Parts: sequence; structure tokens; C-alpha cells
Amino acid sequence: MIKFLLKVVILGAVFFGLTKFDVLPGLNVVENPDGPLGVYGTYLWIALIFGVVNAIVGPLLRLLSLPFVVLTLGLFLLVINAALLGITAALTTRLEIDGFVTALLGGLILALAGWAADQLLDR
Repeated sequence: MIKFLLKVVILGAVFFGLTKFDVLPGLNVVENPDGPLGVYGTYLWIALIFGVVNAIVGPLLRLLSLPFVVLTLGLFLLVINAALLGITAALTTRLEIDGFVTALLGGLILALAGWAADQLLDR
């Protein structure tokens, strides 16, 4: 449980970096300064929703799309990560994604950040 919460904090920091430094212009977070944790709570909330969606829906999507993943030598996993980010944006009004390419690049960056977080937390 602590590993999951630490991963949520890391993903929240990645969301913060992606939107504050305008790395992906089509990825926007509507901040809530009146929330329980202020502006940073918004990023933690989005990261928590993304983590739950990734933990629950992610394995199901990966299993159902296994033939496409094998056929494309794993490149279809980028589309799955984009879909998971799109589901997260659909579940919250605080995350806005302008297009598929933005979701694809955002999913790639978040997948790399999640992998790095797993590598760091496994030690």
C-alpha cells in the first residue's frame, strides 16, 4: 500500500511537471487552490485516479488486446496507455486532453515514469 501511495506521489509530480513546464501543450490540469491540499492536491488526485485506472482497467485492456500487442511487437501498448489516460480524463473534470497525439505522448511519458518509480521503489 505504501509503494502504491509513493507511486501516486511520483506520478503527481510528473503530472505537475508536464503541465507547469508546458511539455505537452494539449495536456492541461484545472487546478483547485481551495481543495484540501491546495493546488498540489489536484495533481495528487489526478495521479490517484490514474493509478487506480491503471491498476484495474489496465490489465484487462492489455489482456484483451494481446493479439494486437504481439502483432505490433508491443507498440500497441502505447495506444493502451493513451486510452488509460483518456479514461482518467473522462473520470475527472480537472484533467483535459486536446487530442490523441497528446494522449499518446502523455501515456508514453507516464508509462516511463511509472516504470522508473517501480524500479526505484523495488529497492
